Amino acid sequence: MPEFIVAPETVDAVRQVQLPLLAALLLLGAAAKILSRSEGSGLAVLLPARLRRPAAFGTGVVELALAVGLLVLTGPWGTAARLGTAALFAGSVAVLVLVRRRDPEAGCGCFGGLSRTPIGWRTLARAGLLAAAALATLGLAPDGWEVATAPTAVHGWVLGVELLLLAVLSPELRDVGSRALASEPCELREVSPRRTRARLRSSDVWRTNRPVLLAEEPEDEWRHGCWRFQRFDGMRYGRRVDVVFAVRVGGRRRTSVRAVLVDRESGAVAASFGTVTTHELVGPPRRLRSPAEAARLDAARIDAERAAETLRAAREHPAGHAPAEHRGGAEVPAQGAAEHDARDSDAGRQPASG
Repeated sequence: MPEFIVAPETVDAVRQVQLPLLAALLLLGAAAKILSRSEGSGLAVLLPARLRRPAAFGTGVVELALAVGLLVLTGPWGTAARLGTAALFAGSVAVLVLVRRRDPEAGCGCFGGLSRTPIGWRTLARAGLLAAAALATLGLAPDGWEVATAPTAVHGWVLGVELLLLAVLSPELRDVGSRALASEPCELREVSPRRTRARLRSSDVWRTNRPVLLAEEPEDEWRHGCWRFQRFDGMRYGRRVDVVFAVRVGGRRRTSVRAVLVDRESGAVAASFGTVTTHELVGPPRRLRSPAEAARLDAARIDAERAAETLRAAREHPAGHAPAEHRGGAEVPAQGAAEHDARDSDAGRQPASG
């Protein structure tokens, strides 16, 4: 029976490919943990609420440091980075088992908010496979950057096979595909209170009502559908009011915050702020035209022939004649009044008789 012999070059290629591959996965995981606001998966399930966000951020920083070490370090420091990577993934297996027992519906949190699928055998197998891959890199001379910048054909097909295996073991890919094909409704979208607070404090509605508030922190907070509400204590014209802000989950930033002021004694709405229509309102021009430009535009709009015709019609209209005048209490037509004035003038120029 013929024996299956693997060439040493192939074995070295398999080991070397793990360095840039592990570094890339660690970088993705670090970015997701540092930037994501998800606090209900992975290690966070085992910690108190106040420690969940710091723990996720710290894990992301450790993964970032290990990724850089796999790419640029050799010798003893490179060995330390590779051992640290193996310990990280091996420890992840133990942590994921504990999380699964504590909350069977929790995700692994490996890639922040993307890892929402409940922990299963695929997630555990992937963590174990990556721990073994990190151990396989011990003793290699080149660093991950050298392997990534000078690949061979063997490196290419080994990387392709391993990526297919990781795709099978990664439920996140299916979740990303389903989200791309069908967008998640805003009613089900997960948004952290910290992000809601940042959007509220940066809005014009908040700045307008800030002088009315008596405290910086809300007295009550809840969510209904696509909106998150915060109620503050306030004082308006000497009367206590409830200032309720509504912050929309997603949507355009400039129209996502509204507010209403409610009198505490009567329950009447004192004022409301925010978007009340979806149509753009016509605003003033951004700049006024110069006098010369305005005169030129006005001259272009004037129809000289029509203006002359209008003036001629106005003169011919009965209302355009001179009004009747009153002489000695009796009405005298305009023409007769003119003749009368002429006779008076001639009489004044004649010399008086002796």
